[in-house]
Amino acid sequence: MAFYRNSSFLLSLLLITSLAISGKTVHAARVLLETTLPKVPDLSKPELPPLPTFPTLPEPKLPPLPKVEVPLLPHVPTLPKPEMPELPKPELPPLPHLPYLAEPTLPSIPALPKDIPTPSLFPPHSATSP
Repeated sequence: MAFYRNSSFLLSLLLITSLAISGKTVHAARVLLETTLPKVPDLSKPELPPLPTFPTLPEPKLPPLPKVEVPLLPHVPTLPKPEMPELPKPELPPLPHLPYLAEPTLPSIPALPKDIPTPSLFPPHSATSP
């Protein structure tokens, strides 16, 4: 907090400096727009030399290939379809008979007392001091 007075001075100096710099930029841009450029003479278009012509070569011809005779495939007799013996369908055994059991009687739950003391880490405040 020792430089409190200097900080306001520095902020005002920074504001004035930024305004001065921006004004010069605008003025320089205006000067650039107002100046006339010297006329540059038009250059002639360059002419490229004509492309050289290459002689056309005859198309290469391949000699005809001899025809190869493929031997016929030998006749393979079809195999008879094998017959599978039918399997007997499995039968499930009947469910065993379960005897009826009576529902058990559950003991009754005793009722909780309504005023249960709550545990605490601090002893209760007493009005009398020892």
